[in-house]
Amino acid sequence: MPTTIPPTERLLDLVIALVNTPNRMTKAQIRRSVAGYDAAASVEAFERMFERDKDALRELGIPIETVTDAAHGDDVGYRVDLDAYALSPIELTPAQHGVLSLAARFWQDHSLARDASRALTKLSAVTSGPGSEESVAVLAPRARAGGDAFLPLLDAIQHTQAVTFGYRAANTGEERVRTVEPWRLVASRGGWYLVGRDRDRAEARAFRLTRMTSAPAAVGPRRAFGVPADLDPRALIDSHHGGAEQLAVLAVRPERAGALRARAVPPTDGTGPDDLRFAGIAESVGRDLLHVPYRAVTRMAEELSGYGDAALVLGPTELRTAVLQRLGAAAGLSSLAEEPASGASDG
Repeated sequence: MPTTIPPTERLLDLVIALVNTPNRMTKAQIRRSVAGYDAAASVEAFERMFERDKDALRELGIPIETVTDAAHGDDVGYRVDLDAYALSPIELTPAQHGVLSLAARFWQDHSLARDASRALTKLSAVTSGPGSEESVAVLAPRARAGGDAFLPLLDAIQHTQAVTFGYRAANTGEERVRTVEPWRLVASRGGWYLVGRDRDRAEARAFRLTRMTSAPAAVGPRRAFGVPADLDPRALIDSHHGGAEQLAVLAVRPERAGALRARAVPPTDGTGPDDLRFAGIAESVGRDLLHVPYRAVTRMAEELSGYGDAALVLGPTELRTAVLQRLGAAAGLSSLAEEPASGASDG
């Protein structure tokens, strides 16, 4: 009695056979030479098994070609299209590879997890040099999954088609049906937001996916609206949450904390006593002085604590204290958060 071969092993053997065949393999040759197909009790059982395997490999991105003999039209064979399957060598730095790894990890909780993992596997296979997540570890994604709403909204955005869904307001708890022209999906503040035009209110709004009480359903025709050219999704989300914008004053190690540097802005006035004092502190420890805007203290403190000693929080005091509390909790040193302010602190 033939030994039972696991489906994954059979698929791998099939790929190896079709990649290495000089021309093509007929079904009869595949059944004889690929381990696992000999367990099929009949030709019909083999046909069903082989068709399922072909579909599975194509879903994985492996291009299975059907090749017909030039002299005999009914003589069909199969092979892997090596030109479409192979990737040319790609030069990625360790930091770039780390960013891709983090991106793939981010999608593990979402509808595109399989595609992201498959793409990263292929890129890793053709990338020269070791990959590393160390240089981008502080950027590890923290957004919670968007649930069943994510994929329908993505389709609606692609087709510029309105959607309707139940939604519970954060401030009142009132639940009502919303009809929205979806513009963008944005990961912010630890979750996913839909940014679009609320038709009932006739204005742009932001909706947190976890507050949706029913799955979004497409309504009306496709190509029904346009997306504003000057759309700033994050500004819309910030205005949705409220809170005045503040500036975090940071002393950052050279060539570190790239995400903070990308968001840094020049101070409105660099001649005040605090500005001069902070500039002197940063210079004395060989660091760059950055001013980074933020609105939510808790979210900014969470981000800054992830940088460890790469970023010193000079102000505001509320933000510096919040960072110290997180670092103290992480180190098991509750007294760290109670140290008096003395100009600079790790954060």
